[in-house]
Amino acid sequence: MKIEKALVWFRRDLRDHDHAALSAALAEAKQVYCAFVFDSEILDALPAKRDRRVEFIRESLVELDAALRAKGGGLIVRHGWANSEIPALARELGVSAVFANRDYEPAAKQRDAAVAADLGSSGIAFHALKDQAIFDGDEVLTQQGKPYSVFTPYKNAWLKRLTAADCAAHLCSGQLAGSERAGVPSLAEIGFETTDLSELGIQPGMSGARVLWDEFSAGRIQRYGALRDFPALKGVSYLSVHQRFGTISIRELVRGARQSAADVWLSELIWRDFYFMILDRFPRVVGHAFKPEYDAIQWADRPEAFAAWCAGRTGYPLVDAAMRQLNHSGWMHNRLRMVVASFLTKDLGIDWRLGERYFAEQLNDFDLSANNGGWQWASSSGCDAQPYFRIFNPITQSERFDLEGKFIRRYVPELAKVANKYIHAPWLMGRVEQEGIGVVIGKDYPGPIVDHAQAREETLARYAVVKK
Repeated sequence: MKIEKALVWFRRDLRDHDHAALSAALAEAKQVYCAFVFDSEILDALPAKRDRRVEFIRESLVELDAALRAKGGGLIVRHGWANSEIPALARELGVSAVFANRDYEPAAKQRDAAVAADLGSSGIAFHALKDQAIFDGDEVLTQQGKPYSVFTPYKNAWLKRLTAADCAAHLCSGQLAGSERAGVPSLAEIGFETTDLSELGIQPGMSGARVLWDEFSAGRIQRYGALRDFPALKGVSYLSVHQRFGTISIRELVRGARQSAADVWLSELIWRDFYFMILDRFPRVVGHAFKPEYDAIQWADRPEAFAAWCAGRTGYPLVDAAMRQLNHSGWMHNRLRMVVASFLTKDLGIDWRLGERYFAEQLNDFDLSANNGGWQWASSSGCDAQPYFRIFNPITQSERFDLEGKFIRRYVPELAKVANKYIHAPWLMGRVEQEGIGVVIGKDYPGPIVDHAQAREETLARYAVVKK
């Protein structure tokens, strides 16, 4: 027998279709309310009141609210501490259960436990469902019944377990309860300012995700494996911010990858599940190395070098172009995320946690699990990370993946006139050549702030202490 009323708490799942919590609530309740909370615990901690992610969420909520109203419902939007707003709203509405999709971040798990306890004191059930991952919990374990810590065997087990049912869409049909007519508050009403999302061509919401997915899946998905490492080419999906906020379903993406036999792109989706699992099962990775011995590394204290890295002023063109892309757009190509992370930790010898924090502030698609996993991979401190002695050469990476310097010239325009043979290491130009094109190294563009060969030896020595 169905319960009378239920509440669906939207978080990082801003869509009205293929939504596990919404589907379950509609199946179990006669009337379903929908809510979102602009969580003060999260918003108050942001470093600035002009944040593209907040605007992306707000605009996505406007579209979600309209979609739910078209089905007879709508969003109830609150601004405050979610761990008190949701129980209060549930009691106010007189619901018997609250449904939400699981989150794997330690702070979110703690919040949900507090909400469940508060609801339970009033006899209201709290149901957390799997939605943002294909597999979670104990669904993919080693033969010894333990979580994986190496990606390839995890991937093989993941693929072996996968069936059509695992990536089937959740049906979301049933009776939605009408909501207050106030709608979604403006950015100003929650204390934030408008950003440059539209200028950057970022379209929020389900419609924005649909445009990108349709374009990618119509042809580029088959060429992803061949094009994904070249930042000057349109080779990736650009869906990361939509995956982060759930304006498109992971199940739809996996179905599309399988139908297109896009194994390389599917592997990237599996990495996403893998990092969710690592964060869920090994929460110590927040602030600490997955490999505990790597916490003993003595990192260099180089604030000026860190500032140069953040600003894209290291003297290494590909590193600088990547950082400027991040600062300009809130996004960085995945190959370049590895390059700049390796440069910070292994050329400059700076703690990976500083880079992780900077990315967390800048990335539109910031996701704690993937960001932490990527930084620990690059610094060799994480699970299944690159060996400590594997150190990306920023010049070689530049020559391999931006041979003609097209990407470099886009984001480091002061190097526009530099010939291809010097674009990856412009300090190799003679003084006469520099003056001839108006690019004097040390004046118009910085010289390299570190010698890569020397830095490599210092890094090997720094890590060798740990490896003993």
